[in-house]
Amino acid sequence: MIERIIILDNVDPVSFYGVNNSNMQLIKNLYPKLRVSARGSVIKVIGEDSETADFEKAIKALEAHASQYNSLNEDVIIDIVKGEAPRELKRDDVIIYGINGKPIVGRTPNQQKLVEEFSHNDLTFALGPAGTGKTYVAIALAVRALKNREARKIILSRPAVEAGEKLGFLPGDMKDKIDPYLQPLYDALEDMIPAVKLREYMDTKVIQIAPLAFMRGRTLNDAVIVLDEAQNTTTHQIKMFLTRLGMNAKMIITGDVTQIDLPRSTRSGLIEALRVLKDVPGIGRVEFGKKDIIRHQLVQRIVEAYECYDKECERQSSETEQQ
Repeated sequence: MIERIIILDNVDPVSFYGVNNSNMQLIKNLYPKLRVSARGSVIKVIGEDSETADFEKAIKALEAHASQYNSLNEDVIIDIVKGEAPRELKRDDVIIYGINGKPIVGRTPNQQKLVEEFSHNDLTFALGPAGTGKTYVAIALAVRALKNREARKIILSRPAVEAGEKLGFLPGDMKDKIDPYLQPLYDALEDMIPAVKLREYMDTKVIQIAPLAFMRGRTLNDAVIVLDEAQNTTTHQIKMFLTRLGMNAKMIITGDVTQIDLPRSTRSGLIEALRVLKDVPGIGRVEFGKKDIIRHQLVQRIVEAYECYDKECERQSSETEQQ
């Protein structure tokens, strides 16, 4: 009789063991001759050498499946323990599998184009109105790169620019004041990574979420870097950010040039960067439109209504100037 110790280092143990340890109980039942105990990320098994070796092989296969698909169910466990391929149909269009195995895919042609541009370029601009999924897809691509060990860390940033409310009036310390601006990034990550694993990544700085001002002086190697809401950067800020790109790193810059919250006298760094870099090779660009909006159907109508309003205001202003 020998004892083997197996460490789960790629999955959240709570999700792996299942509700009320249902998955672990099924695994134990499939190996009646072995004595199995599990606590935290450590699984101990005692039995004959060949049987414990088979058990370890099955656990590692189950861990790999759970890491890729973010789910583990009874059918998959039985298939893998029997040495059969799980009855999961792999889809070529899936970026990653989110929480509970939900496939995250490019749902519109432009979202799919962003996936392609990211694979071919080290710097990609994703431009378009609210609700087109540009930030969500960008973060999914970053998580995929981390899972596939194509990157060692993810760095997510956005400028902390007020949209009507002053930062100083928010309660708490600096982190408390900044976090509301970064919440959309947290929301996307929580859709894609189990809570315990996400907390571990944040604690160990594998995933870093920080305001743009905190990027100064850094060189970002072996990382996927996403700058969200880039239309609210100044010329100096976006130039500083773009020059942080290090070796074996990729950047995605997202923004909506119709939603600039900067003072009227300040020029958007994103608009200027697009002009300056338009002929530079190795830079991808994807422009999302109203047809890419995948939020509530009213969002598309709201965007269209504001576009019509802005055009009417420009027309009236032009007529007034001519008079």
